[in-house]
Amino acid sequence: MTSEIEQSAIVETGVGKVRGVVEGGVTAYRGIPYAQAARFGKPEPSAPWTGVREAAEFGPAAPQLASRLARVMGNFEIPQGEDCLSLNVWAPPGDGHPVLVFLHGGGFSSGAGSLGWYDGAEFAALGDVVVVTVNYRIGVFGYLRLPGVSDGNLGLLDQIAALSWVRENIAAFGGDPDRVTAAGQSAGAISLVAMLSGEQGSGLFQQAVLQSTPLSMLPDTPDEAARTGGKLLQELGIEAEQLGAVPVAELLAAQSAVASRAPSGIIPPFQLTGDGTLVDVDPATAVGRHSTMPILLGTTRDEAAAFFSDDWDAMEQATEQGFGGPTRRLGVALSERGVAPWLYRFDWQPEGSPFGACHCLELPFLLGTAAAWQDAPMLQGERPQPLVDEMRRSWISFVRDGDPGWERGSTRHFTG
Repeated sequence: MTSEIEQSAIVETGVGKVRGVVEGGVTAYRGIPYAQAARFGKPEPSAPWTGVREAAEFGPAAPQLASRLARVMGNFEIPQGEDCLSLNVWAPPGDGHPVLVFLHGGGFSSGAGSLGWYDGAEFAALGDVVVVTVNYRIGVFGYLRLPGVSDGNLGLLDQIAALSWVRENIAAFGGDPDRVTAAGQSAGAISLVAMLSGEQGSGLFQQAVLQSTPLSMLPDTPDEAARTGGKLLQELGIEAEQLGAVPVAELLAAQSAVASRAPSGIIPPFQLTGDGTLVDVDPATAVGRHSTMPILLGTTRDEAAAFFSDDWDAMEQATEQGFGGPTRRLGVALSERGVAPWLYRFDWQPEGSPFGACHCLELPFLLGTAAAWQDAPMLQGERPQPLVDEMRRSWISFVRDGDPGWERGSTRHFTG
């Protein structure tokens, strides 16, 4: 029998060698550091290492509390730590493959690219595509803005650092750095919109997939973000210079307290800051005005049912205001400039589900395995394989050929 050591592949990155593990038709490289950062510090290049670093285990997730989406996606428990800037690569044999980099959602307060939900093995093997997922800082650790402590947007800078790592290193894993599609869902998608609106995201990827993008959610102004940072200090009862010594659990508790007093139950208090340089003050409008890259853009039919489903009329209104309407308007803006996106809407739902076709429901049909998603309440035990195949074929076609298979500017409904 072939041993796990024999079933391995060593790749040399810019700062050291890593050894992945062959699993089925791909080689998985988990927990590769793409940057390092001090608390509230900007990401810096990773420290080089000697010898071969084993890449068989995921790195820790960013510090976080329980997800507010657990009611639809289910709970998860994985190791957490502030030293969390790592990524994962699933690579098929050979060279010159197109690359998909996926940025997870979670309202800038939960989630990790290392969750089984986002496992890229099946997608990579099916599409002959290199898949990358990313852990980045979230919550107060990633989006605090406070004079003298942090300018904010650290989680976004982490994502940019990860995409820069991909550009510089992915060829060693068999990927083509000139054929990178960046995909994001929810907070991950609005992060990509923010990158496209500012000055540092240029040239990091050639195509974008924007899934359930909360385009109505404007970044905080610098002053608004700084006021939120001040509220965090009030909760802790300390001065700004003392933040570096506060235990992680206390920072998360204070973050939760600030969130509980926020005027909106949906918009996270620690989120993007529209500084006018890294992030435009109105990212969606900026993208509609300037972007020329191919974009695959869409929503689920009942987005807001993930957050509340006791009042269906209010849910439909929130879905239209927060997701559906702004997505169509961005599509129109791009179309008027001759760069119409490919639009989709995910309409399938388990029969009788109280969550309908809610936020996140398309994810099990793209990444992860049936086992990873089997306990998700939003699926009610269902995950039709024909719909998995249909969705994956469309996304793979876009990643490989820049066309998911339907008319540009028209809307494809995924109904199962």
